[in-house]
Amino acid sequence: MIERLGYRIEPRSETTARGRTLAVGVALAASLVLCALLFLAVGVSPFAAFQSLAQGAFGTWRAATETLVKATPLIFTGLATAIAFRARLWNIGAEGQVFAGAMFAYWCQSALAGSSAWIQLPVIIIGAMVGGGLYAGLAAILKTRFRVDEVISTVMLNYIIVFALSLLLLKGPWSEAGGFFEQTAKVDPGSILPILFDKTRLHLGFLLALIAAAFVYLMIRKSPVGFEIRAAGSNLRALEVQGTNSRRVILMVMLISGALAGLAGMSEVYGVHYRLKAGAITSYGYTGIIVAILGLLNPWGVVIAAILFGALVNGATFMQIKTGVPSALIYAIEAILLLFYLAGWAASSFKLKRIKP
Repeated sequence: MIERLGYRIEPRSETTARGRTLAVGVALAASLVLCALLFLAVGVSPFAAFQSLAQGAFGTWRAATETLVKATPLIFTGLATAIAFRARLWNIGAEGQVFAGAMFAYWCQSALAGSSAWIQLPVIIIGAMVGGGLYAGLAAILKTRFRVDEVISTVMLNYIIVFALSLLLLKGPWSEAGGFFEQTAKVDPGSILPILFDKTRLHLGFLLALIAAAFVYLMIRKSPVGFEIRAAGSNLRALEVQGTNSRRVILMVMLISGALAGLAGMSEVYGVHYRLKAGAITSYGYTGIIVAILGLLNPWGVVIAAILFGALVNGATFMQIKTGVPSALIYAIEAILLLFYLAGWAASSFKLKRIKP
């Protein structure tokens, strides 16, 4: 079709930062236009919808801190995905690793109920990292020992851990006595993550997420481990030729990725809901993949993208109250942003060239 108009699409020999920024900016602007058309389709002024969305996300101090609460688990899962993708390990299992981290943290902490917070808090943090890391490590072992593709193994492990939690909560050893829902009893008060600011729900988990982002940034940019991760992402075979054990790198990356994802589950259970239930920690792993891509696999980019998504989710409720737009529409907006962003990124790598007659 394009060739009939006298043009053809060719890859660029070099893509400049300015050109890529321009292409992505145009794509995101086009996504906002499409979102505006969605609002018009449901009979609401786009200006009113966007205004109420922003007001619900950042209009007050409490709204802004609530946005950060929503962003906290996404920072963890975004970092988990980013560090794996940088090594070209397609870890789609952050969802299951969130569950594993929350479950292992709860199992460790339940044996310490009644003890000091100085004991329980380190236990749930370390327990979450161990649980998530070990669960991701299963996929790494399947890949290095049996050559099982990590996409398949991590997706299947997602389902296994969800059903395992359901068995524990459905009249199982963790089910709440006399309860009607699949959930545990409330956790011990000594294990609850401290609130950072009075009259808000912003908890210690957000500070841990920022520390994790700084850790990942320094590790990737400044450490020998980071060099191996970047090298694996460029050419794993070349890394082996240089004498590096590729199995060790794969296992190490998956353990770190799973540990970060496990912290997301812990932060929701002990910072927000104060009990373990599947509905409280679902979907964060899959959303973390989108956050990582939008953040360009950069730790600080992940933080910004997570806050954006937290703002969308937090502002959606206020938008529905003020304008009547269904809050579920926010998920369509997230998908539009991602698709247009990827389209702009891809378009910046190509150019239209006129065909000489």
